[in-house]
Amino acid sequence: MTYPLIVVPFVVVTLLVTLATRRRPRFRERMIASSWAAGGLVVLTAIFDNLMIAADLFTYPAEHLSGLRIGLAPIEDFSYPICAAFLLPAIFTLLSPRLTQEAS
Repeated sequence: MTYPLIVVPFVVVTLLVTLATRRRPRFRERMIASSWAAGGLVVLTAIFDNLMIAADLFTYPAEHLSGLRIGLAPIEDFSYPICAAFLLPAIFTLLSPRLTQEAS
């Protein structure tokens, strides 16, 4: 099995769970915050994955990779932090009780 195929279920679950929250309040704000978080995590992943691979702490079998890289880091490594940035807030939103608006 290749790393791109391993990523597919994570991306599908992230999309489904995130879309399940679209009718909850502040969806747009959550998506903006998740996008900023994802951007930060991508930058950190690029820095630290490249450092760890350059230090030979771990390697990836080339036959299991897509071949796309950012520096030394395979592009597949970036899917997990991106999914986390969207999936975790979505799960939190789904597990939070719905707030009812009280008449003012």
